[in-house]
Amino acid sequence: MEPQPTEALETVFRLETPRVVAGVARLVRDVGIAEELTQDALVAALEQWPRDGVPDNPGAWLMATARRRAVDLIRRRETYARKLAEIGRELPAETPPVEPADPDDIDDDLLRLVFTACHPVLSAEARIALTLRLLGGLTTPEIARAFLVPEPTVAQRIVRAKRTLATKNVAFEVPYGPDRAARLGSVLEVIYLIFNEGYAATAGDDWLRPALCEDALRLARVLSALMPKEPEVHGLTALLEFQASRTAARTGPGGEPVLLRDQNRRRWSRLLIARGITALDHAHATAGSGAPGPYALQAAIAACHATAYRYEETDWPRIAALYGLLAARAPSPVVELNRAVAVSMAEGPAPALALVDALAAEPALRDYHLLPSVRGDLLLRLGRTAEARAEFERAASLARNERERDLLNRRAREAG
Repeated sequence: MEPQPTEALETVFRLETPRVVAGVARLVRDVGIAEELTQDALVAALEQWPRDGVPDNPGAWLMATARRRAVDLIRRRETYARKLAEIGRELPAETPPVEPADPDDIDDDLLRLVFTACHPVLSAEARIALTLRLLGGLTTPEIARAFLVPEPTVAQRIVRAKRTLATKNVAFEVPYGPDRAARLGSVLEVIYLIFNEGYAATAGDDWLRPALCEDALRLARVLSALMPKEPEVHGLTALLEFQASRTAARTGPGGEPVLLRDQNRRRWSRLLIARGITALDHAHATAGSGAPGPYALQAAIAACHATAYRYEETDWPRIAALYGLLAARAPSPVVELNRAVAVSMAEGPAPALALVDALAAEPALRDYHLLPSVRGDLLLRLGRTAEARAEFERAASLARNERERDLLNRRAREAG
């Protein structure tokens, strides 16, 4: 059962829990057991800290408490193993090391936890849930609310994920060589998906869920510190910094979406934009002479928006060119749709409409509401208002998010 921290302790628990789970997992070699031992330590803190006071270093206290429980568990296993050996039976599982990890290696432990929680053996939904639980510090109800799914569904995903990691004997380690490159892609994808769900929710009443964006951005920053030589890690961090910089301007007083061209750019966070520029510089520096990866390219596109003080100053030809590079590096119908939008701004709606119409038969975009939305916008700019209205209405019928549906219905009415 998850502990219910008081408000004063909740922040401490959320910040420290990932590090404690990571440190204990190195001992017991099982993420599920590590989380249970960490939960025991949190319960002990809830019992003792209100009475004795919060320790000067709460993270060290939690780590020490959880590790003591881990060592006790290991010793019980070893005692059991000796007794089995005495009667000629073999211990069915390899015994983990008894000595706790060096506290200086905590970042290495966190990195191992990141790669374990995002292992490709798990489904995307399971990876997201487990990552938010172990590294984001979110409770099961919080994850369920964020993704608008029942709590039992999230709980089952987490339980099955931990069971899968155990039964598949997934090593608690950072992979190297080709395996590392493959696994890093999974890690970055999970963080990206978490951010996107907060940035533009796929369903529900709210279009924006800032808490999910904050969790994803925090994870990206942690990963950048843990893997400073990986250009795509910096690329993703830069992308999220730029995107998050617009948060305050992306919704109106009633929570309705505000389109990019209508946003008050004075409300954009210059601090986050500066952080994004720094991260993008790191991505370029670590890539050296190599071609930029998909996240670095998306970050470069976001930088074009972030550095334009007015919508009219946006460098659309550069954005269109960057989308062309992205389409070559990581081809997808969604990238092509975004490229069409950039082309429409750089060259006009007519050539862009030809690109959009070429995507109409794409199976991946069949129920994608932004395809008719973009097409409606292009038709409106070409003066084909009746067709534009029909496209906006179709887009609204496909949208699962109520705020976005309202926006599209309003655009349909305004089309005349």
